[in-house]
Amino acid sequence: MRQSLGPLLRRATVGVLALAAMWTTGGSPAAVPAAAPAPEAESLAFAQRYRVHQHGGIVRAANSSISCVPSAAPSCSEVRGGRPGANNDFDMFYVDIDNDPNTYNSSRSEIRLPSGSRVTYARLYWGGNLRVGEQKPPQDNGRVLVAEPGGEYKELLADSVVGHRVADGADAFQASADVTQLVRDGGPGQYTVAQVNVAMGRSEAGAWGGWTLVVMYENASEPLRHLALWDGFAPLRAGGAQEIRLQDMRHPAGAGGRVGLVAYNGDRGVGGDSLTVSTGRSAPITLGDAANPGDDVLNSTISDPGDGPGRVPAYANTLGYDSDVFDLRGLQPAGDQLTVRLQSQRDAAWAGVLFAAVDAQR
Repeated sequence: MRQSLGPLLRRATVGVLALAAMWTTGGSPAAVPAAAPAPEAESLAFAQRYRVHQHGGIVRAANSSISCVPSAAPSCSEVRGGRPGANNDFDMFYVDIDNDPNTYNSSRSEIRLPSGSRVTYARLYWGGNLRVGEQKPPQDNGRVLVAEPGGEYKELLADSVVGHRVADGADAFQASADVTQLVRDGGPGQYTVAQVNVAMGRSEAGAWGGWTLVVMYENASEPLRHLALWDGFAPLRAGGAQEIRLQDMRHPAGAGGRVGLVAYNGDRGVGGDSLTVSTGRSAPITLGDAANPGDDVLNSTISDPGDGPGRVPAYANTLGYDSDVFDLRGLQPAGDQLTVRLQSQRDAAWAGVLFAAVDAQR
């Protein structure tokens, strides 16, 4: 667990899955005592959240919570379909797919687990920009609604410090909470997340936000792997980078796996963003694919190698929200450490999550 702001703050439980706050169809949450807002900090150094050495892997579900308005801009539909476009080019409005009058934003995405898997850890991250054409109250940063497949909404409260910073014309935040038991009980399928505290409208900083559910699982039929999750809240100013060095990660020559990231306010077509992996004894491997050029990984995409999980809606350009998973192949030579580096040339992007699943030395 993270230690940089002290064990008391980091591990203070300011909220857990509030089962009593379950939403009924067409109704509102049951009355529960008000919880104090989660403590906040302008910057959170990236730190290890969870790590395990086991047969298995990492999967994730993700979606954006806000998008452009087609009726206000004819080009919006083309941008949603994948054409270049930035959030500050459009009037932005909430994504809301649940037909529930009590929610103002909601979106859905799928967790796919191989048969025979057991969830060992799961964490939900959510964040966005609070100041665009409107200003959202930061007191709501640490609250969100989540529904497992076939389930009803439950209130989820952040269980550690929330990153929240006003800079570069934006009022940005990221919150998170442990949802291991929820995902164990809910199993694979479509998860819905609502009421992400994100602002609508139009400004130079742009409107952006979304959520990502990261799930680590154990499965005896899969290779032995190192599974690791880091999080923080850090601006990626021009030329800035977040670098994670993981020790005691013994891997064979040619090891493979997957690496993922969550970041905010990356625009498609603005180059200089890269994600690299190295063993410390060889040149870094630049990760990229058809959806994410190696020099523009912060390009408003939610992408996976091959056929990714289903999403509703499934916009190809998420206008400022990135949650991407990359294939990792051919680590050379064999070693016992791994360095993951996310770099940006932008003036106003934020890094929130990095994770990796790497083949282990037997």
